[in-house]
Amino acid sequence: MPRFSLIVPCFKVQGFLRECLDSVLLQSFNDFELIAVDDRSPDGCGAILDEYAARDPRVRVLHLPKNVGLGRARNAGMPHATGDYLFFLDSDDTLTPGALRSIADRLAEARDPDVLVFDYARTYWWGGTRRNVLSEVLAEAGPENFTVEEYPRILDLLMVVWNKVHRREFVAAQGFAFPPGYYEDTPWTFPVLLSARRIAALDRICVNYRQRRQGSILSTTSRKHFDVHDQYERVFAFVDKRPELAHWRPYLHRKMGEHCLDILAKPDRLPPADKAEFFRRTARMFHTYKPEGVLVDGEAGLLEGSWAAYRIRRQTARAGQETARRAGLAGDAVAARVRSGWASLHAHRPLDPQLVVYSASSHRGVLGDPAAVHAKAREIAPQLRGVWVVRDAETAAGLPPDVEHVIVGSRRYCEVTARANFFVNDVNWPGTLAKRPGSVHIHTHQGTPLKYLGADLLDKPGARLGFDVPQMLRRADRWDYSLVANRHSELVWERAYPCHFTSLRTGSPRNDVLVNGGPSGFRERHGIPADHTVVLYAPTRRDYRRTGHVDRIDLVRFATDLGAGHTLVVRLHPSLADGPARGMGLGELARRGIVVDASDERHMADVLLAADVLVTDYSAVMFDYALLDRPIVVHADDWDVYRASRGVYVDITAEPPGHVSYSYRELAWLFASGCWRDEESARLRADFRARYCEFDDGRAAERVVRTLLLGEPMPEPGAVRIPGQATGRDALTSA
Repeated sequence: MPRFSLIVPCFKVQGFLRECLDSVLLQSFNDFELIAVDDRSPDGCGAILDEYAARDPRVRVLHLPKNVGLGRARNAGMPHATGDYLFFLDSDDTLTPGALRSIADRLAEARDPDVLVFDYARTYWWGGTRRNVLSEVLAEAGPENFTVEEYPRILDLLMVVWNKVHRREFVAAQGFAFPPGYYEDTPWTFPVLLSARRIAALDRICVNYRQRRQGSILSTTSRKHFDVHDQYERVFAFVDKRPELAHWRPYLHRKMGEHCLDILAKPDRLPPADKAEFFRRTARMFHTYKPEGVLVDGEAGLLEGSWAAYRIRRQTARAGQETARRAGLAGDAVAARVRSGWASLHAHRPLDPQLVVYSASSHRGVLGDPAAVHAKAREIAPQLRGVWVVRDAETAAGLPPDVEHVIVGSRRYCEVTARANFFVNDVNWPGTLAKRPGSVHIHTHQGTPLKYLGADLLDKPGARLGFDVPQMLRRADRWDYSLVANRHSELVWERAYPCHFTSLRTGSPRNDVLVNGGPSGFRERHGIPADHTVVLYAPTRRDYRRTGHVDRIDLVRFATDLGAGHTLVVRLHPSLADGPARGMGLGELARRGIVVDASDERHMADVLLAADVLVTDYSAVMFDYALLDRPIVVHADDWDVYRASRGVYVDITAEPPGHVSYSYRELAWLFASGCWRDEESARLRADFRARYCEFDDGRAAERVVRTLLLGEPMPEPGAVRIPGQATGRDALTSA
């Protein structure tokens, strides 16, 4: 008996069907059967299904004699299912890699619940991906099983069948079946969840829900959308037969009204001539099923009025939205003029020689090199007033209480930036910030460059998607000083940013703590045993994918292969930490204790200090980690594609900081054999450190404060710490 029976109805999806089937058949978890139902599709779906069945015994095909619709096609597949769990997958959607393994593991952990609900992401025809906006409902459900009584928020999720697996014996015992018509998931999902005694949640994206430009059933303009009324009739009939569920009627009554109004409001659902009839039928049904004594308010309250009143309300709302939009544009223009006026008012006042304005990572807080400079300035130059620019009130609330700050665009921001003598940032300041004569702009950058940046991106259209290079260079024209940690960086910055600035060989201020050594509470915060070998995996983003995220390593397999006495720590690229990448299993694996998710750690140095070995692909973090003189493994299984799409200054596979793996098998062998820390690894690392750790002597922040902020002399970092400096080659070194 297989663990899963995947039932996949097919109708007019020949362009998407192979992708769907491949996403199932290429799963790492193989204990399943795939029951494909050809719902008398007039295109090539039937032939495609037969082709797959002929070469894979896990695939069985049912060819229906006539078209019966999505719900009844699923019903046709259910009698043939033998698996423990039913998984209804739509044939234009896909499973994410590793989805079945994650679902199987969660089912085992939850001791075979009646229903497991998991997450999904919308994938758009134009290439975008967006995670379910209510994903926190799954994250907050906790590890224990529950009922809807105990966790009613589970009903806030999309009422569909494909974001769940159902225990087959539970479905059979309850006699659940899909009705005909559109919105067939509604009278299945509500009864299933209300009846289930044991529900579990999985905070992982398991399905990519395709948002087709055209051709999907629910985006087709048709009177078939009237079917939603029959489907809710079935839901209320189910509840009426079960007195113990009667208290759910007010919730279902409101849900029905809101659902129908949502259909009515969408421009592509109902024929215009049928909208009045749809409203009146919904209103009659809303009145019929209204529980006694229930007060109706909000949007659903429109159903207690007339069609004419509804239309007036909608027209008024649209007019109000347009007015608000225009007012917003006008307000933005006025606010810009006001800010300009504030700045002009203070621009006539002299610069404050003691005022230093800091920002980091697009105003995200006290971070990186600017934070290190600020800390050192407070220590050795307390007479300097440091003010941080943050992006919003939420970010400001997370700052230490003794850090002075302003919110970007505010009046105080305009006042402070108009008077400041020094500006320290690791990215460009907004274009609206005018550089006053005499002010000093110090650009710290964000590490040693491996991949193309600045003007070098002009030849890489994929990598610079949405990035205005000329505008960026105009902003870089404000730089007075560019900090460098090695000669390679010096060459890159002067090529990538052809502007009038002076390169200073200071080292990277944020890396002083790595050179000097410092405390890291990372292991204690995450409960990592002191005797464990911490393996840090820090992948970078991919410019050949719109989302930037590509799973290059099966984290469960890697953590398992590392074995006892090891802890796998994962740090996503900052640009991916808040997107779908987190939902592709990392959050769930961290909850289960398989990995430690360090993506939210604000200070990367804490993570690096805690790690015994770094595994990365092409992340610039390798240049920072090399300062610790600990082993590094480069996993370069897509190097050629990455190099072609993004462009690189250095062939990191030819002059690596340690061993290079080109497949997972090679990566696993490096750790199983112990070669990750052998003599060859140490030799490669020494050469790498000689090339790229040249100016980091542990006094970079002090050097910036004394030479630039205080005007005091201080020698450049010498060559004594690491021998053999500048002996390496890179793409910028002249022949």
